[in-house]
Amino acid sequence: MTTTQTVTATRAPRPSGGPAQAVRDSLVIAKRNLIRMVRIPEVVIFGLVQPIMFVVLFSYVFGGAIPVPGHPGNDPSVYREYLMAGIFAQTVTFATAGAGAGIADDMHKGLIDRFRSLPMSRGAVLTGRTLADLVQTALTMLVLIVVAVIVGWRIHDGFPKALAGIGLLLLLGYAFSWIGALIGLSVRTPEAATSGGLIWLFPLTFVSNAFVPTANMPAFLRHVADWNPFSATVQAARQLFGNPQGMVSQAWPMEHPALASLLWSVVIIAVFRTLAVRKYRSATA
Repeated sequence: MTTTQTVTATRAPRPSGGPAQAVRDSLVIAKRNLIRMVRIPEVVIFGLVQPIMFVVLFSYVFGGAIPVPGHPGNDPSVYREYLMAGIFAQTVTFATAGAGAGIADDMHKGLIDRFRSLPMSRGAVLTGRTLADLVQTALTMLVLIVVAVIVGWRIHDGFPKALAGIGLLLLLGYAFSWIGALIGLSVRTPEAATSGGLIWLFPLTFVSNAFVPTANMPAFLRHVADWNPFSATVQAARQLFGNPQGMVSQAWPMEHPALASLLWSVVIIAVFRTLAVRKYRSATA
């Protein structure tokens, strides 16, 4: 066999179904990942433990110690309602580490190479994985909402606005899962993907308005927090839930948080999906 024939024989067949096949392939991969989640329930259970711990610890340990601007005194119930949007946002974004670790594990086992040899859409493997992670994140959010209601969190502006707030939170989580996908394709082991997926999330979530008002931050950090996509989503969720917002900054994302959150999420998806699919095409186990 000639060299040209060898290259032709090993090249992955090209998919021929267009966008419709890309959707079908993505759903098949998503189903495969959801089945794996069901068969390994401890992954889902452990994923629930951390956000529940954050809710309980922040609500009862810091609830009476952190005042919310615009609300006199240190009423713990006010801080709990202020806090919950931040906990929700942290939960959906921390799922990024799991997405990256899962893809890195598939790479390590050679599964990605087997997918690449099939006549399927080039982006279906990653799209299916991120969709499955979105479903898992939504289930986690549902449980977390129940816990939040138990500790005293409430919505005050009606169910439709609350659904819009949850939708923005899940969209941000989906956007960040593409960052996790890129990290998972760029490292050699699942452990490295987990570490790489968390190391940038901690400053992103804590240099924000998620847990404390930004008014007392140094000027530089306050500007960073105001333009943080995480902060925009948290502020939008607070508005839509009707929860305490504290002192609202005059920065554009804080004055128009829902629009800012939507724009941030769309831009992140567009940029990192493009980079992740490009990396997938050239990645090897």
